[in-house]
Amino acid sequence: MKKRKSTLPFKGTAEQEAALMQVIEEHKGEKGALMPVMQKAQEIYGYLPVEVQQMIAKGLGTTVEKVYGVATFYSQFALTPKGEYKISVCLGTACYVKGSQAILDKICEELGCGPDECTEDGRFSIEACRCIGACGLAPVFTVNDDVYGRLEPDDVESILDKYR
Repeated sequence: MKKRKSTLPFKGTAEQEAALMQVIEEHKGEKGALMPVMQKAQEIYGYLPVEVQQMIAKGLGTTVEKVYGVATFYSQFALTPKGEYKISVCLGTACYVKGSQAILDKICEELGCGPDECTEDGRFSIEACRCIGACGLAPVFTVNDDVYGRLEPDDVESILDKYR
């Protein structure tokens, strides 16, 4: 499968920008303002694209490099858009030894995008995670809040069909 990066353009609205500017204004001058502003920005936009990082940096009087450094250090921040259906494949030890890499590969093949990417139509995003706490069901993946376990690669297509 040929890998390609998601090409979804940034689609911020004037309302989202106004909400972010209000958050920045509320925290301007506070020590330690960067984290709470970034958290609120992610709530507003769903992720932290470079355009949002630039607004935060300018608004707080810091550098984009600092904002990016925080965004990439903490796993709670996403730099790519998330789909309507967020697929998370567990690659923790129990799942991995029972074949979760093959499950992840099959999902990527079916959807035409890789981990940390979003399908071009914005419906699905895929991420690999370390453990979701369902080791007894290994291998496991989730679609939003739905958990699927004891999987084989052949199970993937019919599960994805429920969301297509």
